[in-house]
This record gives sequence, structure tokens and C-alpha cells, in this order.
Amino acid sequence: MRRSRQEFRRSVRRRWFPNVFWLTTLFCGFVVLLLILFISRERVRPTSRSVLFKRSYMQDITMESLNATDEMVNPNSITRKLNDQIQLAKAFVVIAKENNNLQFAWELSTQIRNSQILLSNTALTRSPLKLKESKNAVRDMALLLFHAQQYHYDSATMIMRLKARIQNLEEQTSLATETSSKYGQIAAEEVPKSLFCLVVSLTTEWFKQSQLQQKASVNTQKESKLKDNELYHFCIFSDNILATSVVVNSTSLNSKSPDRIVFHLVTDEVNYAAMNAWFTMNSFHGVTVDVQKFEDFTWLNASYVPVLKQLQDSDTKSYYFSGSNDGGKTPIKFRNPKYLSMLNHLRFYIPEVFPDLKKVVFLDDDIIVQKDLSGLFTVDLKGNVNGAVETCMETFHRYHKYLNYSHPLIRSHFDPDACGWAFGMNVFDLVEWRKRNVTGIYHYWQEKNIDRTLWKLGTLPPGLLTFYGLTEPLDPTWHVLGLGYTNVDSEVIEKGAVLHFNGNSKPWLKIGMEKYKPLWEKYVDYTHPMMEQCNFR
Repeated sequence: MRRSRQEFRRSVRRRWFPNVFWLTTLFCGFVVLLLILFISRERVRPTSRSVLFKRSYMQDITMESLNATDEMVNPNSITRKLNDQIQLAKAFVVIAKENNNLQFAWELSTQIRNSQILLSNTALTRSPLKLKESKNAVRDMALLLFHAQQYHYDSATMIMRLKARIQNLEEQTSLATETSSKYGQIAAEEVPKSLFCLVVSLTTEWFKQSQLQQKASVNTQKESKLKDNELYHFCIFSDNILATSVVVNSTSLNSKSPDRIVFHLVTDEVNYAAMNAWFTMNSFHGVTVDVQKFEDFTWLNASYVPVLKQLQDSDTKSYYFSGSNDGGKTPIKFRNPKYLSMLNHLRFYIPEVFPDLKKVVFLDDDIIVQKDLSGLFTVDLKGNVNGAVETCMETFHRYHKYLNYSHPLIRSHFDPDACGWAFGMNVFDLVEWRKRNVTGIYHYWQEKNIDRTLWKLGTLPPGLLTFYGLTEPLDPTWHVLGLGYTNVDSEVIEKGAVLHFNGNSKPWLKIGMEKYKPLWEKYVDYTHPMMEQCNFR
């Protein structure tokens, strides 16, 4: 086909509309897509933040719950189960050791350590303990606990065994305590070889050297001092020469006026010669010393002194030494020969022993003096008979500790909470004593106690009864007790005028308390020829 000429052809039209349409549509779609994406992002962002926050919060709660109570009270908690196993295993370790099953105790201890390491690692990672990682530990511990039951380590059996064990230990403790008290008492009652040697040597010198007896008998100045009530009179009732010498020596060394001091010593016939020889041979800085024996007192007989009749009774002796009359319930401390010695009871007869004296200070032989005691003779007793330091403070006791308050006679006459006081350093007004017939009061209570139902033994209980309402409390620094059985504050010791070694641990015995012995020994002259001869120290 032949083409037309150019002038006869139609002009070509350019189609702009479709192009614009598609471009517009494409642009609008792009915009819509952007809007959709923008809206989608805006919606997703808050949702994702919430989820992340929630997850973080839950994770914190989970981490905190590892140490919370909820974890331990949860019955399904593996941590709780493992802890319970550890606690039970620890108890079985102790029981296994007590049964001498050391191998089993070692196995338990090893497994306890393994379980504790597992719990420790869990705490460090702050993640819950899972069954997978704890399965072996729980199983191994369970097997060991099962074996413990096979050894009869289960609760019911062990409770019975432990009760039996406790009872057995209590019996052993009681027996050990009684044995210790018994041997301690025996040690306290012993006469050291050196002291026995001194008594024998002095007795020999007394009878061998007649000049000693003459010197002791012809001292007229001494006779006048013994009755002079302007002087300071002290009395000691003892059969221990060395202890008595320490009392006299310490008193004289610490006195402002030793020449005004008079010591009245009363002993028994066995020690009379030795005591006389020692205090005649030695001077104590001007102190006057007089020695008597109670066997010379004519008024001291069973018809006047109830306790003397009791001491001579065979049943009383048996009671003192064996306690056979009460099934052996009498404490060992009361089965002491000193309670059968009249020297222990003479303190209730001081006016009869020293009829010319008006005031006297009574001292035990187990004391030392480290202050001037002249002030005791000017203490106002306010009409009372006895001046003493009270002992109801701290660990010491009141009346109900010494007396039988189930007895109507005791209950009706004495306040159970009345404060006790100490024998060992007492100021006695002998004028008031005689006026109030205090010795008669003592006799009354001794006769009432013939069957030992008011108090057991000793001299303090009857003293508390005899001087009830007649005792004036002294300043505690005058008399410090306890150096023979307990610890005493060093400041109290330093301030004390009289230090009392009451108790079994006397300073002249091997069982004496070492830290207090120097206080006593500094008043002993170990260089004395007779002391060296008898190997003191």
C-alpha cells in the first residue's frame, strides 16, 4: 500500500493526560504508603516499650524472689528442699560423731559442702535453682539421710537416746561434782607436812628451853595490858600457828600504834606449847600476845554449854563425818572436823573467855590485815552487840538460805529476807552482850536444834539467830570476803582493811588461789630458821 503524501497525513496528537494520571496515582500511593508506615510505627512503638518494661519488671521480681520468704515457703521450691536437707544433715553429723561413726560424719559433711556451694552459686547468678542442675545434689543428700535412718538416727529414736544421754551426763556431772567437793574438802582439812613439822619443832623447843616458859610467865607488864580497856583488844581462836602468826604480823605492820594492840589467842592443848613457843620467841613490833588453851576454862562443861554435849554425842559425830543419819544428804562441806572442835564455837562465849574486857574485835585465822584497825574501836554500834559487814549483796545470801523456814519456830521469829552478815571480823560490845544475855539466846537456839531441824551444821546459822536484831552493819571496806573460793575485784581488795580467805582454798595450802597467795605470803618470814628447817615453800 502506498503511503500518502506528507501533506495529506493527519497530525499526530500527544496524550498528556494518561501520563499525569499515573504519575499522580503513583505519588498518592507513595504518600499513602508512607502514612501507613508512619502510623504503623507509632502504634508499634508504645506497645513494644510496654512489653519491654513488663519483661524487665518481671525479671526483677524473679531475681528478688530468690531471697524472699515466698521462695522458702513454696512447697515446690528446690532451694527450700536443699536447705532442709542441709539442716537435717548437720544434726546427723553431730549424732554420727557422738556415735563414733566418723566415716559417715565425713560423708555427710562433704555433701553439705557440695550443696552449700550449689546454693552459693545460685545466689551469685541471681537465677532460680532448677531441678536439672540440683538433681544430683538432692538425690545424693537424700541417700545419705536415708542411711542415717538405717543407723537409727531418725527423730523418735534419737530423742530417746538423747534423753538417756542427758540423764547419764547429769549423773556423771553430779558424781564428778561430789567427788571434786570431797577431795577439795579433804585437801582443805589436811595439815601440810611443813606446818606439822613446825608444830613438832616448836613443841620440842618449848619443853627443851625452860627459859621460854619463864619468859612467858614472868612478864608483869603483859599482865596489866591484858585487862586494860584503853587498849585495842583482838581475839583469835585457832590451832594453826602459821595462820595466826600472819594475822598478828599483818595487824602489827599496818597499825599506827602497835604497842597499843593486845592479841588474845586461844588454842587447844595439842598446840598450846607450840603456840606459846612461837609467840615467845618472836616479837611483833611491840604487840602484846597472850596464849591460852580452852581446856583450862572451868566453866566450859556439858552442863553449861549445850553444844559441848552435842559434840560429844556419837550420833552427832556420825552425822558430821558420814551423814549416815540422813541418807548421805548432808553436804560434804559440813563433814569437817572443825565443826567438832570447841575452838569453832568459842566465839559465842567471848564474855566468859575475857571477863575483864568491854570491847573486843574477833578475827578468824584465815584473814590478813592491810589497814589500821584502831577505827573499829570507835565505831558507834548504836546499842547493838555485834558490828559486822553484811553479806546479802551480790552472790551472798539472806536468812532463808541458811535456815529452815518450813519450821514454824523459824518462820514466826525471823524475816527470811533479812540480810546476813559475816563471821571473821566482828566488833563485839561485851557490856551490851552481858546485859542482853546473848550467850543465853545462843543456848536457847542450840537446845531447840538438838534434832538439827532448824539448821544443819556450822556456826553462822546459830550466829544469825543469836545476833538477830543485835547487829550493826559496818562499812563493807572493813571486811572483804571470798579470796578462798572466788574472784574478787582488785579495787575492792585494795580498799579492804581485812581480807578474808574464806573457802577451801586457804593460802597456806597447795590448793590456794595462786593470784591471792602473795597477799598472804608477804607476811610470812620464810627466812626464819625454823621455817627453813621445815622446808616451807
